[in-house]
Amino acid sequence: MDSKFQIEEVVDAPSKQEFLELPVRLYKNEPNWIRPLDSEVEAVFDPGKNKMFQRGTCCRWILKNADGLTVGRVAAFIDYKTRDLGEFPIGGMGFFECIDDRDAAFKLFDCCTNWLKDQEIEAMDGPINFGDRHQWWGLLVDGFHKPLYGMPYSLPYYRNLFESYGFKTYFEQYTYKTKFSVESLSEIIAWKAQRIERNPDFSIVHFNEKDWTKYIRDFVYIYNEAWVSTIPGVEAMTEEQALENFNSLRSVLHKKLLWFAYYKDEPIGFFIMSPDMNEVIEGGNGRFGWLAKLKFLHYKYIKKNKNAVGLIFGVVPAFQSKGVDAAMIYQFSKEGFNPNFPFETLEMNWIGDFNPRMMHMMEHIGAKIYKTHITFRKLFDEKKKFERSPIIK
Repeated sequence: MDSKFQIEEVVDAPSKQEFLELPVRLYKNEPNWIRPLDSEVEAVFDPGKNKMFQRGTCCRWILKNADGLTVGRVAAFIDYKTRDLGEFPIGGMGFFECIDDRDAAFKLFDCCTNWLKDQEIEAMDGPINFGDRHQWWGLLVDGFHKPLYGMPYSLPYYRNLFESYGFKTYFEQYTYKTKFSVESLSEIIAWKAQRIERNPDFSIVHFNEKDWTKYIRDFVYIYNEAWVSTIPGVEAMTEEQALENFNSLRSVLHKKLLWFAYYKDEPIGFFIMSPDMNEVIEGGNGRFGWLAKLKFLHYKYIKKNKNAVGLIFGVVPAFQSKGVDAAMIYQFSKEGFNPNFPFETLEMNWIGDFNPRMMHMMEHIGAKIYKTHITFRKLFDEKKKFERSPIIK
């Protein structure tokens, strides 16, 4: 196998370019694949742009065949703040792309395994991101539709390569799809929402840029209350971090895709959506060139994007199971009847199978599973007991 394929670390401009160009060759016959922006992929591996380097490390490689042609790529990561949250130290691997060849894939997997073992890691999750979960996370195994912005697309044979190597499903993450219409909501959602509406102590409002600072502050409070205490590995967010994230979306934000819930004027919930910017960058060959800029201007001023993406949803623990989530969903669904509202469909990204409450909510809003990604885990010591991600109660 060593004479058949050769691993090279990505360390210079030519190897970086090979890392970016390999998927173009692999996906040339996949009409639904959308090439991500080269700059955003490279930003993951740039210590000056990715803050994960302040608390972790990574390495990436390309794989060449005997003729010197690049036929595979992969990266491995360690997050020092989350590596020891479980029973044993865990690292990660991602950005896997490979020809349909078991030896080639296993050489890439072995490279990650050995690199992680050298740093006293005992298991690896993958394919994941060296960064936030909402990007480049999971292996697409069902629903090979056009990917959402920042989400990975995979070739169908990848699953067999992962499982043959010994990766096991740690959790599945679903993308649900529905229409912007109250007609798609169940009677239970409508009943819960209308009950909230009748109580003057509650209010459901959409984002208003005039109160930019207030909404950033409210978002941080709700996020830290709703997410940090329930999802392992999720760290508290600062207002500075939230401001940076919102500023990155500011040029494409649509005020009626951002909803907040209040009880006696205190923030208790949010539902944050955005336009699917893959509608803009599609066909741009990995660059935000003139075509993408024209599409962006078309979106910005004519509002022709049709698909929106659910980014994050949260309700503080004290108000969970009280209908607040239903009220926010009911309000934004009503916007589907507004002729000035450009969006027709909504894809709810990243609903983990460890979160049955959110899966149940998707059913009530008339959403169906549209895509399935898997996050795998590989234990280096196969004698250790494998357990799936714990269910959120």
